[in-house]
Amino acid sequence: MKIYTKTGDKGSTSLFGGTRVPKHHIRIESYGTVDELNSHIGLLRDQPVDNNTKQLLIEIQDRLFTIGAVLATDPEKEKLKNGKDRLNIPKVSEADIEKLEHAIDQMNTELPEMTHFVLPGGHQSVSFCHIARCVCRRAERISTALYDIEPFQDQVLVYLNRLSDYLFVLARMLSHSLQAEEIQWIPKKS
Repeated sequence: MKIYTKTGDKGSTSLFGGTRVPKHHIRIESYGTVDELNSHIGLLRDQPVDNNTKQLLIEIQDRLFTIGAVLATDPEKEKLKNGKDRLNIPKVSEADIEKLEHAIDQMNTELPEMTHFVLPGGHQSVSFCHIARCVCRRAERISTALYDIEPFQDQVLVYLNRLSDYLFVLARMLSHSLQAEEIQWIPKKS
């Protein structure tokens, strides 16, 4: 199988189902941003994190591929006339969302109470986590814009929202476990 097909040389690409759209289409932007997020999660996974976190990050990467597949599917060609799934696209489940929530709750039991916003940074691994969180928020914003135009599985938006929360708490947990300084943002009085 060749990597290059030359079919996109004029600025268009195919969705699952065969529909061609411009490469700047919001659908392409949404799953492209999820792909970018997945790369940042891979970078985070390469940091000094415990084995349970590493395994969850691998699961998150798998779920992000699922989300990419959902976003890359032409909604007009996803279902047959009888309503059955034509393309057999995987779905994000409630259990996937609950797994993130459980991890967030577990980390929060080990962290000091948060009384202020914190500035991203303090350690390279913490910074990578905050970058992933910001890319996740962007993926969520773009995906919600697409959802307003062409709705898709609701759990995708919930998962992206919860994932950004998870990444924020993970950044705090990394700060804690790496004994990195966590600088609170305290607005200056004018």
